[in-house]
Amino acid sequence: MDKSGAAESAAAPAEDKKVGELKSELWRLVRLIVDDDDGRVDTYDEAAKALTELKYLTFGSPKVPQHFLCPISGMLMRDPVILVSGETYDRAFIQELLNSGNRTCLRSQEVLSNAILTPNHLLRTMISEWCKEHDIPLPQPWSQDGGLITTIGHKPLHELLDNMSSLSLQKEAMKELRLLTKHNKASRALLGEKPDTIPQLLSVLSAPGLTSDPEFHDDTVTTILNISIHERNKKILGDDPRVIPFLINSLKYGDMATRSNAAAALFSLSALDSNKVKIVELGAIKPLVQLLKQGGETARRDAASAIFNICLDPENKEKAVKEGVVGVAWKRVMDKSLVDESLAILALLQRKQEAVLEIGGSGGVPALFGIIRESTSRESKENAVALLHAICKWDPVKRRKALEEENLSNTIRTLCDVGHRGASEKAGKLLLLLSGVEERKKKTRGIRIL
Repeated sequence: MDKSGAAESAAAPAEDKKVGELKSELWRLVRLIVDDDDGRVDTYDEAAKALTELKYLTFGSPKVPQHFLCPISGMLMRDPVILVSGETYDRAFIQELLNSGNRTCLRSQEVLSNAILTPNHLLRTMISEWCKEHDIPLPQPWSQDGGLITTIGHKPLHELLDNMSSLSLQKEAMKELRLLTKHNKASRALLGEKPDTIPQLLSVLSAPGLTSDPEFHDDTVTTILNISIHERNKKILGDDPRVIPFLINSLKYGDMATRSNAAAALFSLSALDSNKVKIVELGAIKPLVQLLKQGGETARRDAASAIFNICLDPENKEKAVKEGVVGVAWKRVMDKSLVDESLAILALLQRKQEAVLEIGGSGGVPALFGIIRESTSRESKENAVALLHAICKWDPVKRRKALEEENLSNTIRTLCDVGHRGASEKAGKLLLLLSGVEERKKKTRGIRIL
């Protein structure tokens, strides 16, 4: 086989894997839109992007004409404008460069006599026609919310990334990137658009001495968290062999703020199914459970969110149970410090017999009845009923106790009559289970009478 044939053969599995991941992601987004009635514009946009990327991966992607790309961002221009020098840039990028005090055209190096930006209608029309011809969604102008592309210190993004290679500038560059990616949606998207930017940013993870600096460590973790919010960056970060181990290490040894942000970053990355598997395989569950047990309120909530997302993968549920998540989550329910989030985790684990028996043996029946009666959260009521049903299914002793409680309080019957659809349906199933116990009791009493 010649070299080109070998290269194509080697590339095929990776391409097939990418196609599979895109299909899974597209299916997830479609379910959000259809099943969960997700009305957020971002969800529709992400679905359109995933579909477009899948199409080009399957049928081949057209090469974007060079003059359609912004000289600053390297991306397809959304709102092309002309400087007095005659050069064209995307408005968002050149405007922020001008706002920083730069009065030199990057292409011509001409000192600008004014900062007037004239819309390039001809180029915008050409880009629009090219997008239609290739069935590509026409990119909309960048949102002006929260600023545009440059940092708080008015340094262009590429300059901040270049500073990552200088030991003397890395700390300040990371701090500015943290602020930029926190406040600026466009900057998060931009970092993932060019293939070398995130690896360049992550090069600091191997820098000697820096990650032992608590402030720099926290800035790095938080920057990764901010970048991960943009949907397309989740795969880039998850595929980098340094990122998840770094976050898990931060989860173990960082200060409380750093641990909380590391948990939030793992939660964000775990939205992608392939990342869920990696996160668990690399050992994240145990430190997440520890954070749920020991952390402050915000840290516990971040840990609970990450654990919930991870446990959406069926293969991860057994590992979560073995690492003690049930006991810790149930304690959060009993001390009323994180009831909704903890019940959601436990409801995911209701098919695990050992998990259900542990809850039942820790005062689960009366506590769950109390939650059903007193909670104002529809989700908590529904999860409590689901857990109660699971306990009664696995443990006949607890089933009899639940029947006694129900005969005294009519809690489940009331929920069945007046609860919302999900909780009402689950309450009906629980009543059927308990009515079977009642029927057997009647038959037993009848036998004794005879």
